[in-house]
Amino acid sequence: MPQVVVAKPREGKFNKNAARRVRAAGKIPAVVYGAGKDSVAVEVDPKQILQILHSESGHNTIFDVEIAGQGVAKAMIVDWQYEPIRDTLLHIDLKRIALDKTMEVSVPIRLVGVPVGVKTEGGILDQVLREVAIECLPTEIPSHIDVDVTGLHMHAVIRVSDLPHSSVSKTFKFLTAEDTTVAHVISIKAEAEPVADVAVAAATGTEPEVAKKGKTDAPAAEAKK
Repeated sequence: MPQVVVAKPREGKFNKNAARRVRAAGKIPAVVYGAGKDSVAVEVDPKQILQILHSESGHNTIFDVEIAGQGVAKAMIVDWQYEPIRDTLLHIDLKRIALDKTMEVSVPIRLVGVPVGVKTEGGILDQVLREVAIECLPTEIPSHIDVDVTGLHMHAVIRVSDLPHSSVSKTFKFLTAEDTTVAHVISIKAEAEPVADVAVAAATGTEPEVAKKGKTDAPAAEAKK
């Protein structure tokens, strides 16, 4: 993982054409902000950023960002854009952080083990929540939170209130509502019910209500002078 991400300040206009020229030169446009300082439009090496995003701690990784003429600051990746067809980075936002101040981040939840409700009771494990919001010092951010589900019986539920409040001696405070469902064991019949709803809808000529999933990110704004 790169110890220092070198960021070169951008000059001139900050529009789509300028961003394309940056990418054509093998870099990606970025913005560095936070810590009570002005935002700075920069360009960075996409290989360094991808190395960070693909590391164990991912976007929660703390690293040094060096801006020419402005010194070195601790930073994190807080937003990024992909071009889905080429699978390339288009833009990133970097936030300066203070190591002695708590911050809010989202960390992955990792289920460990096979529930007894799956092994012996014919159920299936459904993970409803894959990330949880926490508050902690930047140096105490866990790469993930492990949850033992081996004792989970049919119809049993694990909620945020059941999650461990520490991970490898790192302590943190949960911000996600305590009664939020993380995972539960459900019956195969219950999983198949939505299919039956579709069949009924087809017979009656009505359309079943479908919940929208996923998130569409709006393009990150270019930094203004």
